[in-house]
Amino acid sequence: MRLASLLVDGRPRAAVLASDQTLVPLADLVSGAPDQVVDVLAAGPGLWDRVRDAARAAGRGQALQGARLAAPIPSVRRNLFCVGWNYLEHFTEGQGMRGPNDDAQQIPDFPALFSKQPNCVVGPEAPVWHSAPVSDQLDWEVELALVIGTPGRDIPEERAYEHIFGYTVANDVSVRDVQRRHGGQWFKGKNFDSHCPLGPWLVSSDEIGDPHALRITLRVNGATKQDSNTSYMAFRIPRIVKEVSTGLRLEPGDVILTGTPSGVGFARKPPEFLKVGDVMEAEVEKIGVLRNTVAAFEPAAAEAQLAAARA
Repeated sequence: MRLASLLVDGRPRAAVLASDQTLVPLADLVSGAPDQVVDVLAAGPGLWDRVRDAARAAGRGQALQGARLAAPIPSVRRNLFCVGWNYLEHFTEGQGMRGPNDDAQQIPDFPALFSKQPNCVVGPEAPVWHSAPVSDQLDWEVELALVIGTPGRDIPEERAYEHIFGYTVANDVSVRDVQRRHGGQWFKGKNFDSHCPLGPWLVSSDEIGDPHALRITLRVNGATKQDSNTSYMAFRIPRIVKEVSTGLRLEPGDVILTGTPSGVGFARKPPEFLKVGDVMEAEVEKIGVLRNTVAAFEPAAAEAQLAAARA
């Protein structure tokens, strides 16, 4: 099952990707279904099964070509949870360039955690605002993101998958010099508006199978910059869910980014950073391609983008 947020008259509405590769609003498939994906998740397995069954026979919806999608959860209800340093090669490529964090010589015993604020989230094809004039060090990070379906706190590793509804593609866009200058913590450099594209849809766990066997790539203007596999995660998904949920109740619709592989711009020799007009294509096997273009910040356009997500 693939859930999407289809923009209808400028407002995001829950839809499924049908077997004929068209998008069908949930309201047309299941009587009384919520019109927001986060409310579908909160409704629980009974509704999920009904939607899954209906999607198998659905068709003749809106063609993908020409459809406008928001992020699968356009207006997340709280910060997204994120894991840093979760691929050994990415950890290694950044040594000597992390500022106060450079004391670390190996991946720590516990995952490095930070968060991204809700206004970071944008959908497929939405502009990612360049960080100028604050900074010209805008960087890319493709990630597999998991989405919680069943709430829980203090979740043990052996029960972690029971709480995951599915997965989507994320791009943890980062402003590198801002990231390094705030005392060793990354929050500010990771939290510019529009700096967390998600999409193109949310794929249920049963369609993914093993989330640690997925090719993960990112291209800039067609050139491959990151190319790895989720099998190289240092902290596996059950451990991540356990650590994030310790003392903290996870809720339906919570999003957890699981880290990025090597190939980011700041660690290249010479460093490479995104410019206005650059096109990023983040891709995870079995999910799809998340495409976004870097744009110069325009206050009116940015406000309209945020308003559409909240509609």
